[in-house]
Amino acid sequence: MTDSLDKEAIPSLLAAAQDDTTRRVLTLRQEMGKVSVKKYEAMARGLCRDGRVHNLLQFYGAGRTGRWAGRLVQVQNLPQNKLPDLKTARDLVRNGEFDLLELAYGSPPFVLSQLIRTAFIPDQGCRFIVCDYSAIEARVLAWLAGEKWVLQEFYGDGLIYEATASMMFHVPKDDIKKGGPRADLRSKGKVATLACGYQGSTGALIQMGALKSGIPEDELPGIVRRWRKANQNIVSFWYEVEEAAIGAVQGRPATLDHGIHFECEAGYLFITLPSGRRLAYYRPELKPEPQFEKLGLTYLGTGQNKQWVRQKSYGGKLVENITQATARDCLRDAMTALEAAGYRIVFHVHDEVIADMPKGTGSLDEMKEIMGRPLPWAPGLPLRAAGFEAGFYMKD
Repeated sequence: MTDSLDKEAIPSLLAAAQDDTTRRVLTLRQEMGKVSVKKYEAMARGLCRDGRVHNLLQFYGAGRTGRWAGRLVQVQNLPQNKLPDLKTARDLVRNGEFDLLELAYGSPPFVLSQLIRTAFIPDQGCRFIVCDYSAIEARVLAWLAGEKWVLQEFYGDGLIYEATASMMFHVPKDDIKKGGPRADLRSKGKVATLACGYQGSTGALIQMGALKSGIPEDELPGIVRRWRKANQNIVSFWYEVEEAAIGAVQGRPATLDHGIHFECEAGYLFITLPSGRRLAYYRPELKPEPQFEKLGLTYLGTGQNKQWVRQKSYGGKLVENITQATARDCLRDAMTALEAAGYRIVFHVHDEVIADMPKGTGSLDEMKEIMGRPLPWAPGLPLRAAGFEAGFYMKD
């Protein structure tokens, strides 16, 4: 007997199962309990009379950065699609050929999870044009911190993982490209780029998949040191931002490059972004941090159960907020320009815009050009977009 069939209980029940029938039933229960498959139920609940799902994104849902937050179907948290032929799998499901589907692709719940994105389709006679910013956070961070070699890479090839590994290990970038004699270093450059930009250390590398990509754990501290040595301006930026924030709480407003301004007003620490928008931290206070022999920044924010709790911050975390908020403002201005050019945006996911356009109107090249235009408030920021056209939504 068991009191629960939730996902935490299933593994132990499977281990104790004494016959194939029980194991099969438990396996099916485990597969059908996948949270991602339940997104189909969320789509059905949210379907309106016009055949569309509305209110998928909440404006300024992320209070710290001002990014949009996913609601209902949670389009910002959809499973990636890795099936070799999405269209065939999709057609088999639509035609109800489930035996053939299982024969060709395996577990139906797994396939249904892979096909969630494809449930979003354009209007009749239209197609989706999907276009997203390439490595937008790495670009913005390098621009904010004045990391010139990173900016030069983005002005040129844009192979930031290879270029990062080249700087870290002093190996020619061409040797690190796929198929090159030191292509093994690319994974280290990639995980370092993704994990180290906001003062992350070995824990951040592991969270970003360093161990899963085959990097031994004992190599992680060295990767962190090499990345920081190669990106000294970004490292300096962490401490400049922290010092400016602490100084503002102590009554000394400060302004850094690109007009990033720190000041306290009416019980808030405000950080003015290059775009002119402000981030707000409620009731900031400085608390001693004996471990680091310094004062640390704290503020009131919502924690578990939406209760107000005092939260800690530091240079890297503040830089993350500033960078992601600036990337958000880039997307805001790009979407405004796309709307003005006649592109009908139906939703957007992180730094990706999905436009529903009649066939023969608009183009991927034009969307890329609009999203890559220089912004008046961000001179020198190298923006670039990439994308595709399709008859249903997917991850390219």
